[in-house]
Amino acid sequence: MAMSAEGLEKLQELQRRSYPIRAIVALIIGIIGLMFAIGLSISFGAADISLGMVWQAVFNFSSELTEHQIIREIRLPRVLGAALVGSAFAVAGAIMQGMTRNPLADSGLLGLNAGAAFMLAICFAFFPGLPYMYLIMWSFAGAGLGVVIVYGIGSLSKGGLTPMRLVLAGAAVSALLGALGEGIALHYRIGQDLAFWYAGGVSGTKWSHLQILSPWLLAAMIGALILSRSITLLSLGEEIAIGLGQRTGVIKIWGMIIVLILAGAAVSVVGAVGFVGLIVPHLTRYIVGHDYRWIISCSLVYGALLVVLADFIARNINAPYEAPIGALIAFIGVPFFLYLARKGGKEL
Repeated sequence: MAMSAEGLEKLQELQRRSYPIRAIVALIIGIIGLMFAIGLSISFGAADISLGMVWQAVFNFSSELTEHQIIREIRLPRVLGAALVGSAFAVAGAIMQGMTRNPLADSGLLGLNAGAAFMLAICFAFFPGLPYMYLIMWSFAGAGLGVVIVYGIGSLSKGGLTPMRLVLAGAAVSALLGALGEGIALHYRIGQDLAFWYAGGVSGTKWSHLQILSPWLLAAMIGALILSRSITLLSLGEEIAIGLGQRTGVIKIWGMIIVLILAGAAVSVVGAVGFVGLIVPHLTRYIVGHDYRWIISCSLVYGALLVVLADFIARNINAPYEAPIGALIAFIGVPFFLYLARKGGKEL
């Protein structure tokens, strides 16, 4: 009963630090901004196309018009792919930060992205021509391998699994898996095939990829929203969550399954892009408070917005050449990470 009373007190404090009106406004602004960014990204490129033509191509497609074919077959799947993976990375980061109570948690920093990319290197080297569906499955397996190794190494230390130890273990494992993947690429001469995944980009996204990925990602995001209230309670501390009637073991298992699906599928499309899951949840938490129902909802929208804008800049900063998305996001992500680390891993 004492734990329940303490838990209720913590829950009331959390509710006081949550801002649902701000969250609703942020969601509306984010959705409007995302729609505008998608239209802008489809419209501008090597060949500029008017927004009116974009509207016609989406809702009144004509196969006889070259502009319509460019929009429908090249730009639209690319932009939708960018939005999907941005949402996936951001939601995965939000779940990891809530479950582990580690503000430095992110799929890129904790080895998931590197593990997925390493497994893709093995697939290209030993199983060339593997169907895309199987690449996704191996990407999931690699993400799981990465996080198991990171948590295993981080748990071996005397002081337990602190946020900084977890990040250091993630950096070491990411470097190891990255080096192994590059070694495989050099030995089997598949460096050019892997360059896309290591640099990060959505230029190769096709409708067939989205047809396979969309059900997985949408199901995982719905699962994240369903789990969001339990993650809020878990973020108060495991003992308090148990005192409030939560089955923390089940929540963690389902949460990790959702994270593996989101991160594994996203890496199979865009490559090992980091920091999206670190930046977006922190910014949304600063706006909407500490209720993960709002944090996950806003992260879903603003993660998509960040990657769509990054892809737009990547295509236009040095046209007709493309800059890697991962490098552009890292320009924001690295200083942001250093700022958080300087604060001792505390939230904004």
